[in-house]
Amino acid sequence: MNKYGSAGRRRKLGRFTMYAGLALPLAAAQAQTQSGDQAVMQQVEVTAEKLGDTAGAYITRESRTATPLSLSARETPQSVTVITQQRIEDQNLQSITDVVNNATGVSVNQYESHRAGFTARGFDIDNLQIDGIPTTWQAQWSGGETQSSLALYDRVEIVRGATGLLTGAGNPSAALNLVRKRANSKVLTGSAEAGIGSWDERRAAADVAMPLNADGTIRARVVGEIKKGDSWLDFGKTDSKTIYATVEADLGANTLLTAGFSRQDDDPKGPTWGGLPYWYTDGTVANWDRSKTTAAEWTHWHTTYNNAFAEVEHNFENGWKVRATYSRGDRKGDSFLLYLSGTPDRTTGAGLFPFTGAYKTGTKQEDAGVHVSGPFTLAGRQHEAAFGYLHMKQDFLSENRAADFGNADESIVDFNNWNGAAYPRPTFGAPTFYESSTTKQDGLYAMARFSITDPLKLIVGARSTNYEKTGVGLYTAEYRIKNDHEVTPYAGLVYEINPTYSAYASYTDIFQPQNLKDFNGDQLEAIVGKSSEIGIKGEFLDKRVNTSLAVFQIKQDNLGQAAGTRLNANGLPETYYRAAKGAKSEGFEAEVSGELVRGLNASAGYSQFRAKDATGVDFNSIYPRKLLRTFVTYKVPGQLAGLTVGGGVNWEGRTYTVDPTAPANTNGLLEQESHALVNLMARYEFNHQLSAQLNVNNAFDKKYFAMFAAYNQITYGAPRGATLVLKYKF
Repeated sequence: MNKYGSAGRRRKLGRFTMYAGLALPLAAAQAQTQSGDQAVMQQVEVTAEKLGDTAGAYITRESRTATPLSLSARETPQSVTVITQQRIEDQNLQSITDVVNNATGVSVNQYESHRAGFTARGFDIDNLQIDGIPTTWQAQWSGGETQSSLALYDRVEIVRGATGLLTGAGNPSAALNLVRKRANSKVLTGSAEAGIGSWDERRAAADVAMPLNADGTIRARVVGEIKKGDSWLDFGKTDSKTIYATVEADLGANTLLTAGFSRQDDDPKGPTWGGLPYWYTDGTVANWDRSKTTAAEWTHWHTTYNNAFAEVEHNFENGWKVRATYSRGDRKGDSFLLYLSGTPDRTTGAGLFPFTGAYKTGTKQEDAGVHVSGPFTLAGRQHEAAFGYLHMKQDFLSENRAADFGNADESIVDFNNWNGAAYPRPTFGAPTFYESSTTKQDGLYAMARFSITDPLKLIVGARSTNYEKTGVGLYTAEYRIKNDHEVTPYAGLVYEINPTYSAYASYTDIFQPQNLKDFNGDQLEAIVGKSSEIGIKGEFLDKRVNTSLAVFQIKQDNLGQAAGTRLNANGLPETYYRAAKGAKSEGFEAEVSGELVRGLNASAGYSQFRAKDATGVDFNSIYPRKLLRTFVTYKVPGQLAGLTVGGGVNWEGRTYTVDPTAPANTNGLLEQESHALVNLMARYEFNHQLSAQLNVNNAFDKKYFAMFAAYNQITYGAPRGATLVLKYKF
């Protein structure tokens, strides 16, 4: 097939998915018209007695990830996607990475088996939130954060675009807010499940909520999960444990105390560090088995994450409320890894060079905040306002162990016939200092939601942030990055066209400090990400279906670019930089989610953008520009009542990069054509308590790259896999 025919198919598929995304809201509206008063839709009740706040639905009624106010998706002037508890259960999503792989407008850059990056609209997502509180990690040192279990979370809220009002520093990409399960049940209720899966996976989980006193004013919830198994990668093994406990106490009619603790422990064997070679030295492309690995059998990467939190919320009689929050996170990692670099010979397999790394890392982070919100009256109309203070401090330390192979031969003789089980394990020395840093961030924010007229709402706000990061490393000179009173504005306008549709426009900022100096030796100002968006949102079928269509543009300014060399204070040459207009991303997104007809839950979203730097060249071209995410479940009526079937397609457009180390007889292009992954599910409820569910991911066993880097390395995505889960609710 010639390239023009292939490109033509891609254009057709892109147009088809765009039209489908735009047509779905109309289909929902048509279904509403046809059903009229005679269609009594299955009511989804979310009550305090139910374990999952979003159990039974593909949408949630409100969130506060984009702003500190609790707003519905239609009231929020940004693109919002919520992966609910029901969606998590239907697709058997087990990690944060699973969520991002299935959500509209975001994608995963899986550069190793246990490390990955999240992306949106062409930029990295570098901040996560837990219950609205930003939590960050050292991405280059992460060893399992993106594999964190979903067992303790009710849902994941995703707001795309800049989110600096609440997150402070970061990229203008998206915010991922992980919303914990709550101890909100006044009766004993819960679930237990056991599952098996491909590659000898075994998993067991329990989720129990109960009152701790007779009137239910003190309540508890405990969640536990254990997962073990092998991997499609040679020598790969999974061993993870998660425990979560939380308590809620009604201190009075209007005061709620929440506290809890979670621990996640992951100890995978055979994790990869780096990827597989893409090229042979003769310029041909290697086509490895997906089980191929660069890891040795002795490699492992043990990580733990402990998180303790407390929150007090008081509601005043006049409608105002104050919320105080505190959390402390402690991440630890201990790794013994093997990295292979180079380009192998096609015939002999020689040409790769080993490097071992054995690092101990520790990150401690404290967050505290006070948030006040409530209604007020101005010019005869009622409005809302919110104010808050956020404090974050993070201390990071990494250590390294020297490796000694003794008399063992550490060379890679033949990677074509690589046997990681036979590769010698060196003797590692005691940990010694490698790198450390301390990051502090304090932010004050204020915002208001003005009711200009009944249909027109104006949201305006701003945050002032003080940011400071200091650090030093074995190969990094001591540095200090400081930004004072960095102002981040937020503005949004929402107009209710009719009871079904609303139109909106928004402008938001976010900043990213940079450790670069100009010709005079002064530090460059922070990179500023500017995000603007316009769109239309709809609610159908008694608010059981949400739709949205958005057009966006993102710009980065003050991006440091090398401008020459100068002599530093020690008389040595060093590069100096200038602030320039940086990258620009623009595109559109369309999404529909909810119960389209009785028993049919659906989520479908299509996103497309182009992203170019100041010179007009594509940046981050390994991030897919076009994404289609769909998943549908149908609860079969009649004689097959109890059966739910479902499926979906995740399609990604072409991605590419250029490898400067590629063999001379190639053009250096690493490329992946567009591809689709099909996921299927079926669940049978024997009664109200007992059910069995089968999920099949990548049903057609598509071979594809989960990542490729510009240095002759690729990572394959998972082959076809299945899980079977037996669940009991009480």
